[in-house]
Amino acid sequence: MKKPFVMFIILSFLTLSSCATLEEHKGAATGAAVGAGLGGLIGAAVAPGGHGLAGAIIGGLAGGLIGGAVGHYAFDTKRTQTETNKAYGYTPDKGSSVTIESIDVKPKTVKAGGKLDTNLTYAVLTPSNEGVNIKEIREIWYGDSLWGNPETTVSRQGGTYQSNIPIFLPSDMKKGTYKVRYIVQTDFSKDMREASFTVN
Repeated sequence: MKKPFVMFIILSFLTLSSCATLEEHKGAATGAAVGAGLGGLIGAAVAPGGHGLAGAIIGGLAGGLIGGAVGHYAFDTKRTQTETNKAYGYTPDKGSSVTIESIDVKPKTVKAGGKLDTNLTYAVLTPSNEGVNIKEIREIWYGDSLWGNPETTVSRQGGTYQSNIPIFLPSDMKKGTYKVRYIVQTDFSKDMREASFTVN
């Protein structure tokens, strides 16, 4: 039985500190260590079924969180490539694209020092079975100020995927409404959506 691979890494961004790990969920494509620094590969686990590094984390979890911390990065495969192509009526002549299906910030109202889940579901539409480099970015804004921007780069085959980066807020976080800008991008496509939460 394949055991989930979890590794705790401490990463620093200038004078801002945060910690990050990756956890493989049931149904996930693979698990890998989250790297410190900007895009550094620390390690990767072999995907189920002998698919090598398909779906491996190939970039580090980058970006600063002022006084906060990042928890386990986790992801699941929600639909296969065949199922996704059918759901979108996709044909190879349409080329490759990435589409955000849904975003969800939980809870919508949170106290300073609390935990925030930033769920993201997106579809990768591509005519080949080769992996596509996907950059997931979650920008957290307070007014016109960027409070944090954790991001990671993963390799995904065609399909529908769900991921989450839990954010642990600092105990002295300012009260008010924050905006989370989700960005999913590749070399050929980009999609973006926004959600909000309130610290009280």
